[in-house]
Amino acid sequence: MSETLELAKELISRPSVTPEDHGCQVLMMERLGALGFQLEPMNFGDTQNFWARRGNQGPLFCFAGHTDVVPPGPEDAWKFPPFRPVVHDGLLHGRGAADMKGSLAAMITATEAFVRKYPHHKGSIAYLITSDEEGPATQGTVKVVETLELRGEKIDWCLVGEPSSSDKLADVVKNGRRGSHGCRLLVKGVQGHVAYPHLARNPVHAAAPALAELVAEEWDQGNAFFPPTTFQISNIHAGTGATNVIPGTLEVLFNFRFSTETTHAELERRVEEILNRHGLDYDIEWTLSGPPFLTPGGELLDATQQAVEEIMGYPTKLSTSGGTSDGRFVAPTGAQVLELGPLNATIHKVNECVSVVDLDNLSRIYMRLLELLLT
Repeated sequence: MSETLELAKELISRPSVTPEDHGCQVLMMERLGALGFQLEPMNFGDTQNFWARRGNQGPLFCFAGHTDVVPPGPEDAWKFPPFRPVVHDGLLHGRGAADMKGSLAAMITATEAFVRKYPHHKGSIAYLITSDEEGPATQGTVKVVETLELRGEKIDWCLVGEPSSSDKLADVVKNGRRGSHGCRLLVKGVQGHVAYPHLARNPVHAAAPALAELVAEEWDQGNAFFPPTTFQISNIHAGTGATNVIPGTLEVLFNFRFSTETTHAELERRVEEILNRHGLDYDIEWTLSGPPFLTPGGELLDATQQAVEEIMGYPTKLSTSGGTSDGRFVAPTGAQVLELGPLNATIHKVNECVSVVDLDNLSRIYMRLLELLLT
């Protein structure tokens, strides 16, 4: 059993459903402490985080990730128990195998190999690890970054271990993510009897033309890195459940996934302009999950592409697709941020798994990346 596989199994065996950690971070910190890292737990609320750093000079390279996992769902639907890791037909099965305990194991073993070979490497290596990525993400990476910013500790390069790969290991590297901006819209009407519509005001009828306009709107055309901004209605609710009652209110939930061609403030302005033009009486509540971020080039991207080419024998392609990640909290500090991890085909699914060979190769890629940047 390789060191990476062994550590991945140890991490998976801990049922760290958000925001629980169940000893994963202690295990990681023990390994890092033995390498001379300065360890700094940073817990906020019910969330466990830690910052670990080896070296006090720049440039600062940071591995970022999370120990929490999503709930496994019905355990009887799993081929193997989700928190009892099993290797079968070359695959390591278990919740978090791909998202992202396999990456965490590869980071640790790559760092151990690098420090053994280069004990006096230049610059610094750091770890930023949270147990709040799969949940609200309000007490995790965002809080650690705020703490680092307040004391002037700057990350130059950040590698997030999210499962970025599509068909084969490292065929895709995420060099950015779209922003996510959510909204709760409450359209007000007057409840009444359907037989007397003149005595009521139906908010569904009033809002329908405005919603149709929002759905048809072209928000931008995207750019070389991002697809066009998208608008999706995710939930609509009105009425009492009776067929003969005109509802008094309509609640609509919707979300933008937006590119760097626009801002959340501009999206808010345009939405409210449409609502006002249709004469709606409404309340609106916006929630920004994160702005878009992009690393179009630089030393981190160059080194990552070279490391993948050398280890895997094929080039990687850049992508900004998918949902959000904790990279959105690091990028605004000015750091170059990339995401590179295992295949994402089984993440959040029953029977989540990762290739054992991929785990070892991922550790080799991370090791080579450290060599290219810090030697």
